[in-house]
Amino acid sequence: MRLPLMLLSLSLLVGCASWVSGALDARYGPAEPTRFDQARLAPPGVPSYQQHIKPILDGRCVVCHGCNDAPCQLDLSSWQGVARGMSKASVYGELRLDPAPLTRLGQDAQRASQWRGMGFEPVLNERLATPEQQLSASILWRSLVLKQQNPLPLGDVLPAKDFDFSLDRAHSCPRLDEYESYAARHAQAGMPYGLPGLSAAEQDTLRRWLLAGAPDDAPAPLPATLMAQIQAWERLLNGSSRKDRLVARYLYEHLYLGNLVFAGDAERHVFKLVRSSTPPGQPVQLIATRRPFDDPGLARPYYRLQQERRTVLAKTHMPYELSPARLARWQQWFWQTPYQVDSLPGYEPELASNPFKTFADLPVQSRYRFLLDDAGYFVANFIKGPVCRGQTALNVINDRFWVFFVDPDSAASEHAAQLLARQAEVLHMPAAEGSDASLLAWRAMAAADDALKAAKTQHMARLFGSGERKLDLSFVWDGDGHNPHAALTIFRHFDSATVEQGLLGDPPKTAWLIGYPLLERIFYLLVTGFDVYGNTAHQLQTRLSMDFLRMEGEANFLMLLPHAARLPLRDAWYRGSSEEVKGRVLGRQYQFEAEPGIAYPPQVDPQQHLYGLLNQRLAAVLRPERQQITPALEPDPKARRALQALAALRGSALQWLPEATVLRVDENPARADGGPGARYYSLLRNTAHLNVSTLFRERAMLVPEENTLTLLPGFVGAYPNALLRASPAQLPELLRAVEGLQSEADYRALADRFAIRRSHADFWAASDALMQAYQRHSPREAGVLDWSRLENR
Repeated sequence: MRLPLMLLSLSLLVGCASWVSGALDARYGPAEPTRFDQARLAPPGVPSYQQHIKPILDGRCVVCHGCNDAPCQLDLSSWQGVARGMSKASVYGELRLDPAPLTRLGQDAQRASQWRGMGFEPVLNERLATPEQQLSASILWRSLVLKQQNPLPLGDVLPAKDFDFSLDRAHSCPRLDEYESYAARHAQAGMPYGLPGLSAAEQDTLRRWLLAGAPDDAPAPLPATLMAQIQAWERLLNGSSRKDRLVARYLYEHLYLGNLVFAGDAERHVFKLVRSSTPPGQPVQLIATRRPFDDPGLARPYYRLQQERRTVLAKTHMPYELSPARLARWQQWFWQTPYQVDSLPGYEPELASNPFKTFADLPVQSRYRFLLDDAGYFVANFIKGPVCRGQTALNVINDRFWVFFVDPDSAASEHAAQLLARQAEVLHMPAAEGSDASLLAWRAMAAADDALKAAKTQHMARLFGSGERKLDLSFVWDGDGHNPHAALTIFRHFDSATVEQGLLGDPPKTAWLIGYPLLERIFYLLVTGFDVYGNTAHQLQTRLSMDFLRMEGEANFLMLLPHAARLPLRDAWYRGSSEEVKGRVLGRQYQFEAEPGIAYPPQVDPQQHLYGLLNQRLAAVLRPERQQITPALEPDPKARRALQALAALRGSALQWLPEATVLRVDENPARADGGPGARYYSLLRNTAHLNVSTLFRERAMLVPEENTLTLLPGFVGAYPNALLRASPAQLPELLRAVEGLQSEADYRALADRFAIRRSHADFWAASDALMQAYQRHSPREAGVLDWSRLENR
């Protein structure tokens, strides 16, 4: 009986699909899924995609629809993304027993028709190309019209019954055959969602472009000087010797996510380092694999520089500059240093996922120097790579902490690297299990971590147990007196995070000290080895493994403190944790008994004293101006004092503030953009925790009375949660309002007075001014900010 029922159900489904297809054909004409396989060039008089359309999409649509976390996977950051369309499947937020199919724009399919075969629906008209159909058969156009017909209720908090802004909300992603009934049920779902609609001029420009068939522009040729640089770098990356090929593989596995730019390129063209089946001089034929260390499927891949045509997004932008000076350093570390490569490693997962095995022939000093040279870039990969999306991915770290690095010339650094080389067989990375992992493998990873900690305990005892050698400040890298990457500050904003150069804010609760082995392990855990499309077990293994690596970074820092101060401070960092968890940091799995070679005065907090010493040691490379509110920046002394007092606020009142706020101090309050002299500050709430060792009970770990604020000139964070504005004269009033916060109602009153809400009539004018200011303030790091996490309060 069951088989006939299944056959009947299948027949009904097929029949229903056929009926829907027939109805669409009758109304709009037959589908032509190959229509946008190749872009058509715009005829005279039609809006240019690059000059007219892309700026509108970037400023009004890409602020939510960019990258993997775009709703419905509708990535509007390029013409290819518009042509690809949308999918009902989600990259994030789903529990998966099996890995999800890969849907990376520009990699896993190259033509719109291929995306149709992978479940993506068009948002442009792929049916009869009549003027009426170009609009009525376009989901993109109909979503804009829906907003035009049902504008936002301006100025206030939007009703929760009509608007859901939660990070993991369900997305409807209606197809063409579903859109009419969807719009009737969800009148407020027009685009931009939960934001004001486009201006009449913007809407008309898009209309004329769609009527012309959504053409693109021919790619602009690259300058000859830039082409010469590309050719030179590709020659370097595609040498024929075993040493050349091993070095190129190492460089690729560390740079593949970066936005590579060339020194001296005024237009800041962006490139990706990719693997290709074709050598330099021929068009790139991309090799798309799930991970960068997966088998390329041919004897020799080539490493090529491919121009990135998508919009630069702040949430994914990790610039890495290729310059003559950097080239000289690479040559020194990897080509001029004497060593021998007798054979090339393979791509078996157990080997390829372990960089200490794969690249054992490359000098440790060279590898570590390469990573330190732009440490901020590599740490940003942990944050801006695909792993760090959402609260569960980020609750493994504190809200703000400092990061230091072990000096590469330290004997202890070399010994630690040798230790890990000897323990490479023990080291087990989650990626070795592939993307279809089992949670049972977690026990093996914990046992491997225990073995590594035991070996490190014995190793450090041999080095420092006798007391003849001591760990002192020389153990901490000083940036060689010029490299600002020697000290970093990491901010967590609940479900996103940011990496900044320097020691920003007041001394934090915790700090990490990272050497080469730990830096490389974190990179291969969170970046190279992590698969955002992997099953839930793979993602949980990655999150839990990061617990161990965080503990190791904290333990390294504790080693610089007096022996008697270590365990009390560890306990303060892990209040409410079990003795087993505390022991994993220091005291059980890993033990270090030696006293440091640093003088600690009596009656002085040793952690704060160490912070002071490290500030002195790194003084030449720190950027004090990054956090100073100077008279040149804020000329009004009352405003300056109010901002300084705001930054000094502490306590439970801060729990009502958003995690990441942009504060605009207006030059001219009567103008929607604040005037040409408006100043921007980032107001960051540092949420205090008892500990960050729990996976799902974060709310129970919060300590609101210990919350702090960090206020910095400029922009920190890719996802602003709020946009506040005040004139210099109003800043004392804003300060009093923040000091007095005791409830959600209090915050709403503050927002009524100072916030530019997502429903504000001047929102887009404020957004445009902010984006332009970001480009002026941080031209190297700036990208389009994401408004999808702007609070509705």
